[in-house]
Parts: sequence; structure tokens; C-alpha cells
Amino acid sequence: MRPLLHPDHLRSFALVCELGSFSAAADRLGLSQPAVSQQVRQLEQRYGLRLLERVGRRARPTAAGEELLRHARSVAAALAATEAGMARHGTEVIGQVRLGSGATACIYLLPAVLRELRRRLPGLEIVVRTCHAAEAVRAVEDNSLDLALVTLPASGRMLEVIPVVDDPFVAIGPADGEPLPPEVSPADLAGRPLVLFSPSGNTRSLVDAWLARGGVAAHPVMELDSVEAIKELVGAGLGYSVLPSMALPPGRRGAAIAVRGLAPPLGRTLAVVLRRDKPLQAGLRATVEALSALAPASRRDA
Repeated sequence: MRPLLHPDHLRSFALVCELGSFSAAADRLGLSQPAVSQQVRQLEQRYGLRLLERVGRRARPTAAGEELLRHARSVAAALAATEAGMARHGTEVIGQVRLGSGATACIYLLPAVLRELRRRLPGLEIVVRTCHAAEAVRAVEDNSLDLALVTLPASGRMLEVIPVVDDPFVAIGPADGEPLPPEVSPADLAGRPLVLFSPSGNTRSLVDAWLARGGVAAHPVMELDSVEAIKELVGAGLGYSVLPSMALPPGRRGAAIAVRGLAPPLGRTLAVVLRRDKPLQAGLRATVEALSALAPASRRDA
């Protein structure tokens, strides 16, 4: 097998073509003239072709040499781009982070975080995938996601779990429907048509357990994955629901929905989940830090 083509030989050849002289090329490269001549000779031996010819006192490329020169310049440009690209990784935060999240957090929590990350780190691409907590945790475990923001519980021997947001639940009903008491208990929802999250997620499991503790079995008339769809259906008078308060920020609740607290209270905790052995490259570290900053100071200091 022929030896690998060495970029230094191409560089020497290109300089001889540019300067028309072996000695001038050697001076530019800080090499001896015999060393440059040897590199060009090795190229000619490799291809079995005459690559340079002397016309007067100048060295000029042959037809084969002209084609090699074009390739040599392309190789030089590619190597320069490679060096610049690698240098960027040492001075800038670039690359891609794959983040999994529930739909509610994606709508109401992530936009501000992602906007600030893009402002600070424009070279970082964050790809968001919405999924249920169990699916997101599995994706983190098999490394098809770099991290996830999910409703607890989330567990795994290889996982690091960082609680960041405590989110209380509220009851909602149609503003013009049968009124809800100031604080809603499971018994207050018994017999009312319920519009709940689909049963595959942790949020629904928490609501079902809260109802069960109050002696009420959940028999929803509708089960949906979209918090926005649930709100629209409740506002249209088609049922009642229990939702994370994150989905009902003041000023964005709408006149068609009545919002009440729960008795006993119910809440969920959102946590950042990633593998313990996941290398924290700069972009991933910045994303984890931005999400962790959502936690109140008391939780961060715990």
C-alpha cells in the first residue's frame, strides 16, 4: 500500500508553484532546499507523473501538476477551516443539546430559559422534544436525550435528579357553570364530568392519587395530552379539571375559566434528569445551570 498523502508535501508543492523556486519555497517554510525537493520528488514517485518542469529559472507545474495544485489548495482550505472550527470549541459555547420536557413546562417554563440561553450563547442549538416523564427518562438513560425536565418521581441507578420547581395544582371549571367552592376537595369533584391528562404521565398519576385519597375514583369523560385543549374544553363548559398552576398564570387564565385552590393541597416537583456519567460539555453545562437556576435559593442551597 502506498503511504498516506502528507499535507506538508502538498503545501511545499503549492509554494514551489506559487513562488516558482524550490529555494524560495524552502525559505518560506523554514526548510532546506533538499528537503523541499525530496517532498516534491516523493509526490512524483507516488503518482508516477512529472509534476514540475523548469522553464528558464522558474519551476512551473505540468498539466498533472496544475490539477494537483487545485486539490492542494482545497486541502489547505479544508485544514484551515478545521483549525478554525476546533479553535471555536475552545473559545465559544457551540454544539447541540437534546432536551426532553413535558408539554406544560415546554409551553410555560422553557421559553424564557431558552430565550436567555440563545441570547447568551448564540452558537448553542437546543433541540426540544416533548414527551411523558417515563419516556423522557428512558431516552436520557439510552442517551438519545442529553437531559430532561420532568415531573417527579424519576429514578434510575445511573441518573442524577436535580429538583428545580415546585408547582402546586389547582382545580378549574367553567366560569358560567356549576360554581366551585373557594377550596376544592376530591368530594367536590365527585359526580362532575372530569377532563384530565392522559393516564400515561406522572401528572395524571398524582391527580388520581389525590382523588383516591379523598375516596373519589377518577372516571374522566375526556383524557388528553394537551393542557391547552383541556383548558379550552373546560372553558366551553364541557367539564372540570385539576391542572398544574403553571398552566394558569395570572393574566392568562381567560374569563371563561374559574380557578380554585385544592384542599388538601396537591403539588408536583419538576426536576432536571441526566446520566451521572454524561460528560458535561460547555453547552450541556450551561443548560443544566440555567434550568437549575429556576429553583428558589432555599432549594439550591439545600
